[in-house]
Order: sequence, then C-alpha cells, then structure tokens
Amino acid sequence: MNNFKDKKRVVVKVGTSTLTHKTGRLNIRRVEALVKTLADLQNAGKQIILVTSGAIGLGVAKLGMAERPSDTPSKQACAAVGQCELMYMYDKQFSDYNLTVAQLLLTKYILLEDRRRNVENSLRKLLDMGVIPIVNENDTVAIDELELEVGENDSLAAIVAEIAKAELLVILSDIDGLYDSDPRTNPGAKLIPVVEQIDEHIVEMAGGAGTSRGTGGMKTKINAAKIANDAGIDMVIMNGEKPGRLYDLFDGKPVGTVFKAHEKGEE
Repeated sequence: MNNFKDKKRVVVKVGTSTLTHKTGRLNIRRVEALVKTLADLQNAGKQIILVTSGAIGLGVAKLGMAERPSDTPSKQACAAVGQCELMYMYDKQFSDYNLTVAQLLLTKYILLEDRRRNVENSLRKLLDMGVIPIVNENDTVAIDELELEVGENDSLAAIVAEIAKAELLVILSDIDGLYDSDPRTNPGAKLIPVVEQIDEHIVEMAGGAGTSRGTGGMKTKINAAKIANDAGIDMVIMNGEKPGRLYDLFDGKPVGTVFKAHEKGEE
C-alpha cells in the first residue's frame, strides 16, 4: 500500500494520447473526467500542477491536417494554434468548478540558472493563491533537436516537480505502468507495482516511442523517474484512460507502477 494520501503538492502530467482520440480530435469525455477529478483533489486541499501535452496534436486537428507534420515550422505553427485551443479548453473546464488556471510555457533555457528561480517564484505564488498552473513546453519557439528543446513533457514534468518542490509526480499514460515485457506484443507481460531502484535491467524493459499522436514512450518515463527520484520525489505511472483512478491512488490502493524516491545522500 502506498502512503500518498498526505502528499499535498502534486504534479500531474497528461500526454497527447490521453487527451485525444485516435482521430487526433479531443477526447471530450476523458478531459472532462480529468478536470473534474483534479478540481476535486484541489478542493480537498491538494496543490495541483498540471503538465500537459497536446498543443501540436490539437493544432493539427484544428487546421484539418491529415497527419502530424514532420517539418519544424509546420509543427511550430500547429503548436501556436493548438496552444490556444488547449488553454481555452482548460480555462473553460476548470472555471466550471470555480477554479482559476494559469499558463506557463517553458523552454530548456528558462529552466537553467537564474531563470529557473523565476519559474520557482512564479509557481510558488500561483499555488499560494490557489491557482492551478498549467505547464507546457513552448513548442512554438523550441526547436527539435536543438538547444532549446527539453525533448518531451515527461522530463519537463519531472523538472517542474523538482523546481516546485512537489511531493509526488503522476504521469498519466496510455499504459497501466511498467511491465516486465511489452504487453502490446506479449499477453503474459506482468505489471511491476514498485520500482525501488532504476538499474540497467529496468532501463532495458523500457520500449521505444509511444503512439503516433505523442512523442513519449516508456523510455522517456524512466528518464523522468530518474530525475524525480534523485530529487527525492516519488513518481507513479498509471493509465490515464480513467482519470478517476487518481482517487484510488490517494486512497492507498495499488495503481500503476510506483518509482520510489531516493533518500537524501543515497547513491
């Protein structure tokens, strides 16, 4: 049984594959369930920070494109359009529960040195004011495979959790957690409920990329777990198909895979 009930400051990361249907269009029922659950957890006294993907995917759908573009300028254009859609959706949904949201668009440079402190100060003040920060990478100016790119939002979520001094990072994915082999190809694959230490064996279990609608896979989530655990933060990977299972997580029920944080000074 986990002991997450008393964790107050929580970063929740949601990916494009969770937010959208296979068509690329917004999964309205799932988004509504996610927002309702997060709003209720916030009302119960938790401080929620939401790290969200989806800007490029929503932009692709809004612009009527048949598939996600491969060239950087087109992806940036889709992100610019989609980010408006994304924030409009979250603002409208959370306002139904009398909660205010704020947008934070980050790049790798902003997360370095003195600018990192600015992000920390902003997050702290927003949380103190009862606002839910909604964080995304600034895909409009971040350039693939160049120095501005964080890379994917799993790592971004872990970095944000570290900066915000969060007590827990939850990554909502399209898979139930970490398996001992790929459950998409091996029906006998077994879910690993707890990872005490990320070693080479755990890294080898991580597969390749995720779905065509997102950029993350289990490998990026393992990397995020390393960042979070090294900062003393527990991380959970769980399926985002039913956001209401977040209640189970905080009620101490076994959900997904828990990556246990390292004690300070632990190798």
